[in-house]
Amino acid sequence: MSMIDVDKNWRLLIDGEWVEGGAGHYDIVDPHTTDVVGRAPEATVAQANDAAAAARAAFGAWKRLSAKQRCALIGRLGDEIEKRSPDWVATVQAETGATIATTETLQVGGPAVDRFRYYATPIDLDESLSPIPTPAGPLGPAGLLSAEVKRQPVGVVAAITPYNFPVTNVAGKIAPALAAGCTTVIKPAPQDPLGILLLGEAVEAAGLPPGVVNIVNGSGPDVGAALVDSTDVNMISFTGSSPIGAKIMANGGRTMKRLLMELGGKGAAIVTEDADLGTAAQSIATVWGFHAGQICTAPTRVIAHHAVYDQLIETLNTFSGFMKVGDPTDRSTIVGPVITEVHRDRVEQFIASGIDDGARLVCGGDRPDLPGYFIAPTLLADCTPDMHVVREEAFGPVIVVLRYQDDEEAVQLANNSDYGLYSYVFSADTKRAYHIAGQLESGCVGLNVIQPHMEAPFGGFKMSGVGRDRGKWGIEAYSELQSINWMA
Repeated sequence: MSMIDVDKNWRLLIDGEWVEGGAGHYDIVDPHTTDVVGRAPEATVAQANDAAAAARAAFGAWKRLSAKQRCALIGRLGDEIEKRSPDWVATVQAETGATIATTETLQVGGPAVDRFRYYATPIDLDESLSPIPTPAGPLGPAGLLSAEVKRQPVGVVAAITPYNFPVTNVAGKIAPALAAGCTTVIKPAPQDPLGILLLGEAVEAAGLPPGVVNIVNGSGPDVGAALVDSTDVNMISFTGSSPIGAKIMANGGRTMKRLLMELGGKGAAIVTEDADLGTAAQSIATVWGFHAGQICTAPTRVIAHHAVYDQLIETLNTFSGFMKVGDPTDRSTIVGPVITEVHRDRVEQFIASGIDDGARLVCGGDRPDLPGYFIAPTLLADCTPDMHVVREEAFGPVIVVLRYQDDEEAVQLANNSDYGLYSYVFSADTKRAYHIAGQLESGCVGLNVIQPHMEAPFGGFKMSGVGRDRGKWGIEAYSELQSINWMA
């Protein structure tokens, strides 16, 4: 793992050129040490508009390349990321606060490379329709009318990405967008943009034409808002909170932006009386260990059958004792810090509200005596559906548990949420689990498993988002349908 160059002059990528941030720089802070690990460039609104204009100017030539030519460049970008990712680990680990194991396997390389490798193979979604006999009429003579349905790139895509998995998330956006024939402007989260700026260096080394990928950054909302308002931008691909997503939808509507929104979650995990409690508890406990619960698909809302309720809580409490909280660069650490002091304070207030509302604190709830922004893994039992901690997303190492009597009530409790991104069912009876899954208002459901299928469509119901990506659905997300009709 290479050392961090704290004095590196980080710049924006606009139209193939590295340019200074027009509004200066701001500090990027390590959530563990609270040391400054770099000074990120601050773009102006004018620079955001310049990036959108550059993507617009590059769109025509990029679209006209054959799918094979575009995919070759996408594959080359994946190769560059794989080659460079070991040198990115120290920087990305420090800016995200992720544990070293999470950084090496999921923050850089790995899934990001996989996204580019997947879309390096052309995916043809065009379809020819069977001719239909058409009688003579006011619109023309009789004949066989044929049609072809084609996928055309949506245009310029602004990818506004989150802080929890910045490089991996942006790879999941721009790889299918580029494969579809779109050009892009990336707006990273303000807390940890350095890894995405490193990705810009890989874009340059891979030989993508100027303007096809642009990166503009800012510590506040102005840069992202400018992209949402820009008439050069056709689509916003956003991952983040539901309230911000709602604002983007409202503002983007003025220019008819196409939208792909992966928003908040409050994942329900139904645990039946015949479930393997070890498997269920281990899966649920990932909310504590996996990036300190900063993941929207986490099973944070446990709905346990009354017959196993107490045993499951005891098992989860036992698991919490094995989860070392501490220095994320120590390979024995399971739970690292959350991203900022402000976010830590918000999660602590969230926990306090649950206790005030009558939830029983089983473990955690305190601040470990460590430098940085740590929160002890927290388990709240005896929760009720109306509690704030049950209805809203903590985005931290907090699990809430509710009790149910029968499957009908379990489904009702699971669906009693504004969110519907990822839910889970744990049961020894797979037929029963499958039946329950089909009744859940959730874009994705895991049956006795926490890992997602990375080529299955991903997205949410209700306030958890709009649209789907991954696999062939990624190409669909960044394209428009066009029908071409002719008389055979």
